[in-house]
Amino acid sequence: MTDALVQGVLLGGYYAVLAAGLSLMFGVMRIINLAHGDLAMAGAFGVLALVAQAGWSPWAAVAVVLPAMALVGALLQRFVLARTLRAGLLLPLLVTFGLGTLVQNALYGGFGSEARSLADALGPFAWASWTLPGDFAGGLTVGQLPVLTFVLAVVVLAGLQALLACTRLGRAIRAAASDPEAAALCGIDAARVHRAAAAIAVALAALAGVLLAMRATVEPYGGPLLLIQAFEAVVIGGIGSLWGTLVGGVLLGVAQSLGALISPHGFQLGGHLLFLAVLGARLWLQYRHGLGRGAWPAWLPSLAWLAWPKRLTWRAPRGAGAPAPRQGVQP
Repeated sequence: MTDALVQGVLLGGYYAVLAAGLSLMFGVMRIINLAHGDLAMAGAFGVLALVAQAGWSPWAAVAVVLPAMALVGALLQRFVLARTLRAGLLLPLLVTFGLGTLVQNALYGGFGSEARSLADALGPFAWASWTLPGDFAGGLTVGQLPVLTFVLAVVVLAGLQALLACTRLGRAIRAAASDPEAAALCGIDAARVHRAAAAIAVALAALAGVLLAMRATVEPYGGPLLLIQAFEAVVIGGIGSLWGTLVGGVLLGVAQSLGALISPHGFQLGGHLLFLAVLGARLWLQYRHGLGRGAWPAWLPSLAWLAWPKRLTWRAPRGAGAPAPRQGVQP
């Protein structure tokens, strides 16, 4: 049981990296990117190509592929997604679905259907582990790569939080996510903000794909499963919350690990059941709130976090406001 909990928490770090980009794109542009998982696979196969064909080290390949994928995200936003923003919810879904299908078939045509991994290129690090002292968790063994992934997830989320809270671009992103019209009156270029958010989101997706290739295998048609896992982590943790993404990823990973203890098929089933339970609770609370009634007794305030946000916005630190309007422009 203890081993399953620990492994689930570490797995949740990977889910947090995978879900952060999806949550960011939805929070800023209100687009559910159905190609998110396929873009993650594209990043993984980009690193695999540099390692296998050019003889690069995995870390050097990652340093090149992530900026390249960020550029791809900015170009996609500039020439594809920007044209769908004012067309309602359906058109972005159709466009990103078609984009995901295009990426899948391109990867299949370029690399075939074989599953691939970066484990051989990493060498002993891919299987290295630490054994905790016997007095702690009974001498539990944890992999070094999963621990590194969890630490990386915390660093990435902290970096995003600092970007949103302490930089001019971050303040512009929060302002555009909260009220695009008011942000435009303040002189914020929404198109530039959207390109920056898309670049960050696609780079994070590529990073998640690379981490998956390091710890398991990737294949051209594996993107939809990653999309489902990212979507579940976002919903469980709360849309629009960076650290909620980490919490949602950890809860999803723990549910899957505990489900695997019951049955080999329970790994995915445990996560799906948790997702459905949280989604049902959110919808129920939203329905009760619409009726002006409380869904829970007053002595259960801790369950209030399940309520769906009234506005799906990125939360700003207290005291941090939107950028000051340009001189002569009245908001």
